[in-house]
Amino acid sequence: MGKQILPWAVFVPTVIIVLLSITPAIFPALIARSTSPFAGDISSSSFINPFAPGILAVPLVVVNVILLGIGLAYYKKREQRCRKIINKITSIEVTKKQALAGVIILLAIFAGITGGTLAKEETWVDYAAVKERVQTWTISDWTHSFEPHFKYLMLTASLKIFGNIRVIPFITSMALLLLTYFFTKNITQKRFAGLVSMSLVLQSNIFTAYSTTASYENSWMLLYLFGLYLVQKFWPPSPVSYFVSIFSKPLTIAFLPMTFYFVARSNIPKRSKMISLISYGIVAIILAAAVSFLNVHPAGNNSSTNASEFWQGFSAMAIQMRFDYVIVLFLLPVTVMLFFASRKGVLHADTMMICILTILLVSPFLLAFTDQTNQPYRFVSLAVFFAASVGILFSNKTRVQDELKSSMQ
Repeated sequence: MGKQILPWAVFVPTVIIVLLSITPAIFPALIARSTSPFAGDISSSSFINPFAPGILAVPLVVVNVILLGIGLAYYKKREQRCRKIINKITSIEVTKKQALAGVIILLAIFAGITGGTLAKEETWVDYAAVKERVQTWTISDWTHSFEPHFKYLMLTASLKIFGNIRVIPFITSMALLLLTYFFTKNITQKRFAGLVSMSLVLQSNIFTAYSTTASYENSWMLLYLFGLYLVQKFWPPSPVSYFVSIFSKPLTIAFLPMTFYFVARSNIPKRSKMISLISYGIVAIILAAAVSFLNVHPAGNNSSTNASEFWQGFSAMAIQMRFDYVIVLFLLPVTVMLFFASRKGVLHADTMMICILTILLVSPFLLAFTDQTNQPYRFVSLAVFFAASVGILFSNKTRVQDELKSSMQ
């Protein structure tokens, strides 16, 4: 009974948050107008119609209606031809040589797209402050203040080794692209799924736009994803990778709940799972102690709550990822398909929903409870887990099959 309830328990809150998050793509001003404390005069020339459609309104509605219709027909078995086509697609697999060739091609495309930026000076607003801090940063600063010290370490190394602050961020992004392949391949046991996920990250505008920037480099996401990858391999340093990610960007603290869920739902030996959960629990205790006793506040010092800012935070994804057409248009269908996959017992389908839910909730909570502002580069995490979610849809690895396989070994 519990196995039937869990997919619904995960899906319902996730689909509600996804719907809230994509609503601004249809009506850009709806949430802002509905939650703003300033009503405005409807007869005023400056009045903004909350139901004025956005540029993605029509394609988003059309794509979602078509795909959800096909999905409904597939899972209700009303269209056998559709079912056969989808089964054929999900059974696709490639050889090791083909996968290696695909990975090399994708990495070469990435290098071709972004390599030219290495010779250019950044123009991001935060770059001047970041560069100045890196030039004065030393390893001893690690014990004096709570800052993204690992980020500064990498940027300092980039300057001293390559004479270019953007080289290691470029290498880091390439490593993240490669890790997306291995992470997805590992949880699906399909090389083709890994290639699909890798391709989806590569096509993401958010990912490529920030892939070589020193101001918003991707080491935090690389370290976080690597920690999850190590959970599957049961490598004890998994919590270490997560802990270091906090010193690249404290945002990963908000990912701790979905980390616990990922570990709990992983099909690893019970003893290994318990050790992993305890290890991450120790990290949580250390973080709580830092906040309580050392007066360290990674997210800022704002203790007030702003309800209107919370609701307006749901506009962040659709607005800041407006050029990531694939993610914005297909996020809802992928969420629904993950639900059906979860009901079939596909391993980590429910976990990917939790990851999507957590990431989409970060922006509202940051705005409402901290002094942080929303920044587009934070949605690199959504691009990565959206890509892994699509990879899950190509998986035939069910939880029951995995448990039977483990019991026979």
